[in-house]
Amino acid sequence: MTKIRNILPEDFKEYIEMAKVFYSMSCCEHNVDKSHFINAFEYCLKDNPYSKLFIIEYDGKIAGYGNISFTYSIEGGGNVVFLEELYIKPEYRNKGIGTEYFNFIHTNFPAKRYRLEVTDCNIKAKQLYEKLGYTYLNYKQMIKEN
Repeated sequence: MTKIRNILPEDFKEYIEMAKVFYSMSCCEHNVDKSHFINAFEYCLKDNPYSKLFIIEYDGKIAGYGNISFTYSIEGGGNVVFLEELYIKPEYRNKGIGTEYFNFIHTNFPAKRYRLEVTDCNIKAKQLYEKLGYTYLNYKQMIKEN
């Protein structure tokens, strides 16, 4: 049975380990400094309007985590939920947890548009997203970091 809940202070160590694994996978475009995980954890423990961090449990054990953020899009015609990260531990994959996570997000965070990123090499994720009705935008992303 899958349970999705808000992150709690006692999840710190396990979340950090999962985030490190997530960003070290071959399908991630770049590594992320560990301090970013700590900052996200602390920020999402607070009541804030921009981001939520979830722990995903399966049969009472931590199976993964997810992170969403919120914005407004003129192009999209309203509120947007950006599915920033979804990580399921290897031993819990192919059990329907990803689909349950998306159902949880779509039910509890209604929006005009849901958006996510996926790399070409992440074939299983792309198959899931397509099955759930996600389609591709032909944009190239650009960033400027300070």
